[in-house]
Amino acid sequence: MRPILERYAQPLYGTVILPRLGDTASAEEVLRDTLATAVEKIKRFTWQGKSIYPWLRQIAINKVYDVHRQSKRSRRLADAMVHEIAIETDPESHADAQLMADQERRVHRGRIEETMGELAERYRTAIELRLVQELPREECAKRLGVTIGTFDVLLFRAVRAFRKHFGERGAGDQEQLEREQKS
Repeated sequence: MRPILERYAQPLYGTVILPRLGDTASAEEVLRDTLATAVEKIKRFTWQGKSIYPWLRQIAINKVYDVHRQSKRSRRLADAMVHEIAIETDPESHADAQLMADQERRVHRGRIEETMGELAERYRTAIELRLVQELPREECAKRLGVTIGTFDVLLFRAVRAFRKHFGERGAGDQEQLEREQKS
């Protein structure tokens, strides 16, 4: 197994991981995680008459997505902390902005809940498990009783359906938000 991993480590690093992350330290860590996962899950690999590289590449891409998701969570937390510090130092100057932000969140939250209610149960469950609860793909697939590949397709279709339903009502919600802000 080691010679195979050594053969594909540089192509994975140079063409898959580093271009998507742009940071050598993060890219090296993702490469290590990718190779460790490959060793751990090698029994799941089924030979299909072609290279092992596409399988390794997909593991690497999933690891890169995980890094981006974690980065977004960290940024949201940092932004929230900065916002809280600003409010604590001068709460009166932020009262109007806070009220507007609360109204906007309420409108969007209602729209999201309405859109989720329009989706098929499996789509709703897939979105909730992966994007709301942020469970690993393997756990989501297990809970839905499907393979990881089937779960990936299911999630893709669920997100596409969500976008379609969510986008169809966008103009009306903007008008509602503007009416609430005027009153």
